[in-house]
Amino acid sequence: MPMDQQRPDADLNTAVRLNSVHLKLASQAGEVNILRGIDLTIGSGETVGVVGPSGSGKTSLLMVIAGLEQATAGSVHAAGTEISALDEDGLALFRRDNVGIVFQNFHLIPTMTALENVAIPLEFAGKPDAFDRAEAHLKSVGLDHRLTQYPGQLSGGEQQRVALARACVTEPSILLADEPTGNLDQETGRKIMDLLFELHDRLGTTLILVTHEVALADRCTRVLHLADGLIVQDQK
Repeated sequence: MPMDQQRPDADLNTAVRLNSVHLKLASQAGEVNILRGIDLTIGSGETVGVVGPSGSGKTSLLMVIAGLEQATAGSVHAAGTEISALDEDGLALFRRDNVGIVFQNFHLIPTMTALENVAIPLEFAGKPDAFDRAEAHLKSVGLDHRLTQYPGQLSGGEQQRVALARACVTEPSILLADEPTGNLDQETGRKIMDLLFELHDRLGTTLILVTHEVALADRCTRVLHLADGLIVQDQK
């Protein structure tokens, strides 16, 4: 990776910076403009909710920040790295070292125990204490009694707790959550959100939360409203 791609942002208090970011994706009807010129700066340690109707570009915005989608135009800086200039190997290393992601559908590996699922990012990073750290993070989300259980043996809320522990086990500087309560009942969803904000407070990570629920977004210190691939309101 060239050195200029690794150089920290001049503003060390900036976690994410997007400059005129566009994203076009192919469809059967031709190219679709998903993001249409996003300019956004998010400070380190901020909690940011992202709301908007279906198809407004919320999830795509997260995917661009995570480097899971490549911006068609514009620049993307995250955790001090210009990720829009990285190749696939560079992006994988960037995510491993800097980003935790929580999805609506958990994305746990069904043939691995809760402990093994959480240890995976640390094993990929070659950490010798991977399982000890994974156990500590499962304990932090109240699942120290479920270490050897497989995802199919866990409730939806428990699976999302495992996913939260996995996302945070590397202590990432940026935590992205895409509808993390979407498949949960209201009470379980509230507990997951409490855990999410507790982890943010403990780790000091930057939290970006996509949700359809305005009440959840309002728990953040800042709320972005998206429509048709644009930020139409930045509420602080």
